[in-house]
Amino acid sequence: MNILVITDLYPIKDVEKYTPKTIKQFVDGWRDLGHSVKIIKPNFLFNSFIRKKPFYKSGIYDEVENINYFLPFLGNIKNKIRGKYNLGKYNGGKYNPDIVFAHMPSGVIFANKLEYPFIAAVHVSDLEVLTNPIYSFYFKSELKKAYKNAKKIACRSEVIKNKFLKLFPEYENKTFVCYSGINVEIIKREWRPNNPPRVFVCANLIKRKNVDKVIRACENLPVELVIAGDGVELKNLRKISNKPKFLGHIKNSEVIAQMRKSDIFALPSKNETFGMVYLEAMASGCITICSENEAVAGILKNNENGYFWSDDIIEKILNSNTQDKILDNCYNTILNYTQQKACENYLKNAMN
Repeated sequence: MNILVITDLYPIKDVEKYTPKTIKQFVDGWRDLGHSVKIIKPNFLFNSFIRKKPFYKSGIYDEVENINYFLPFLGNIKNKIRGKYNLGKYNGGKYNPDIVFAHMPSGVIFANKLEYPFIAAVHVSDLEVLTNPIYSFYFKSELKKAYKNAKKIACRSEVIKNKFLKLFPEYENKTFVCYSGINVEIIKREWRPNNPPRVFVCANLIKRKNVDKVIRACENLPVELVIAGDGVELKNLRKISNKPKFLGHIKNSEVIAQMRKSDIFALPSKNETFGMVYLEAMASGCITICSENEAVAGILKNNENGYFWSDDIIEKILNSNTQDKILDNCYNTILNYTQQKACENYLKNAMN
């Protein structure tokens, strides 16, 4: 099957620290399943500048065609699609996708201007565009047109699906959830509690990640606190307490290694689209904590296979005798959220 992915949320180079690789994981998974996948990365330059994204000139970079636009995809956007990414209907190209997966507002709006069946994915950023008055002039109306024309609508979590359907209940029959999945090789079955227990945090250190809450919750507890990541809040976080050990930005393989050494993973983040880091923590044998109605809530169920954040939740975990039960349930849950299963389910729901 020929698959075209359209999104500006795709790393052109591996060195991009702050570009999530969740969509790339779908691409890699579909290729492993034998499908032909190509990627177009459309950039509205002003929006890219505001979001402080890495800048690349228009052109083809290995597997990605990057296309820059000064205006938000007005006029004929198709004449910029060049080279091996020429589509069969434009510029004499020969590549005809059977399905188009569009992620992020720019990707969804771009896909709606082509003449191929497409799946419109919904992230937290899409909900922001739909509800923030600042986007009402152009982007909101364009997204609404796209949702109407989309073959299916794929929400990145159960939480996002519920929020989306409150805005557009008329699309319930064509809306589904497209979870991400983890590499099956990182799943860990054995747990050996540390003494003292080890609490691990991994995040881009910005305010909405609420890492400060974890630091304050651990201040007077007999735990080791380790924090991976960097960002604008690092200086402020260091001022709160001397307890945390800050590792700075580390590679994903090192993140997994740190998780395997830890007992609890806590990240009470807000406005999270999905959060692969939570699944990775669950797969690595950590008792995992997320915010209620955020991120992987829906996969992670409070008091069953993990916990929702409260300021005293870490202390409660330390004083409970249910850790083994929680971790057993966590292990059984994560077996259903591997990368292969996520890719298969996404494609199956899109094509049905």
